[in-house]
Amino acid sequence: MDKKRVAVFRKEHFNAAHRLHNPEWSDEENKRVFGKCNNPHYHGHNYELIVQVIGEVDPVTGFVMDMKLLSDLIKDRVTDRFDHKNLNLDTEEFKTLNPSAEHIAIVIYDSLRSQLDSSLDLKIRLYETERNFVEYPV
Repeated sequence: MDKKRVAVFRKEHFNAAHRLHNPEWSDEENKRVFGKCNNPHYHGHNYELIVQVIGEVDPVTGFVMDMKLLSDLIKDRVTDRFDHKNLNLDTEEFKTLNPSAEHIAIVIYDSLRSQLDSSLDLKIRLYETERNFVEYPV
């Protein structure tokens, strides 16, 4: 039988505050580009994270990946690090990186990618709001 590639998904959420701000720009330019997302007192989101892992089904377990292991990995590498945090102030990743949804998705991808077997593909979908979301990679 040909090996079949299957995608498995794990959905998690975390709540975090951030401020979109470029320190190289004037306050006026930051307000013009980022609008209310540049609030100097920060603002928050209830982020929804969908982690997609793609690979061949293991003939012994029937799994692409053990979902409990994936859940534990997301907890360790994402939710424990970002949940109820101010991304700008409380995380190393965003001390010098503007915490846009795009950057957050890339940071999450890089953190999880390094922990997965190279035979598995990974995709991140991050909802910042119900209507605004990003995917990485594309």
